[in-house]
Amino acid sequence: MEEKNEVPALSEVEVPEKFKSLVESVEKLSVLELAELVKVLEKKFGVSAAAPVAVAAALTAGEAEGAGEEKTSFNVVLAGVGDKKIEVIKVVRDVTGKGLKEAKDLVDAAVSAPQVVKEGAKKEEADDLKKKLETAGAKVELK
Repeated sequence: MEEKNEVPALSEVEVPEKFKSLVESVEKLSVLELAELVKVLEKKFGVSAAAPVAVAAALTAGEAEGAGEEKTSFNVVLAGVGDKKIEVIKVVRDVTGKGLKEAKDLVDAAVSAPQVVKEGAKKEEADDLKKKLETAGAKVELK
């Protein structure tokens, strides 16, 4: 059984009575006028007609990425600090080689938004860092 990817002719589409005059008005517009109408509607309602296409493309790209080899490089992201902020600062300082002020600033910033502690870490190193930070009370994500 073959699927048809054709758009049905307007005469084949059943238009509800409340939309008939609107559809008739749209039918009379040129392609340029339709494009302008789309832009106006996007601005008016804060939406994008291309959003579903972008989401579908992103999902397809993500599926293709996941279908390949297992990921070998990870970013260690500090997603939350927890109750033991000083312990987390100590671990961040040790694992990054940053000074006390830089480590504290990174941990402070992680309170409001996730912060990357280490980029491009190998799986074993990333797991080790995650374990150390979680032991100190932090919430960590590997991306």
